[in-house]
Amino acid sequence: MKTLNLLKALGIALCVATASSAYAQASDAMAAAPAAKAPSTRAADRKLGRDVRHALARAQGFNVSNVFVRARGGAVTLSGSVPESGMIQQAADVTKGVPGVTSVNNKLTLNFPSRGGGGS
Repeated sequence: MKTLNLLKALGIALCVATASSAYAQASDAMAAAPAAKAPSTRAADRKLGRDVRHALARAQGFNVSNVFVRARGGAVTLSGSVPESGMIQQAADVTKGVPGVTSVNNKLTLNFPSRGGGGS
């Protein structure tokens, strides 16, 4: 009877070990699949970011020197500062016109230039 219980316990342990090994392999394969796409996705995001930045640089009267562009899957985030308030909306409008842009998150702020002087 003890031998039979021991064999059952070993059989259960073997099933658990096999199942967990198969699960670990499946999880590893699933984790590797997105990583295989990552380089091409990153390259596309970098290209879209460059395209947006070039479009902003070509925009009439737009100062792109303190503007940062980040693209992820067509969603573009603009951050940084501009010297004139009208440039904030101008940046969003120019960005929306770039092929491949699906949405714009405009986090640009107004940069008030320092007036110098400083006091008494």
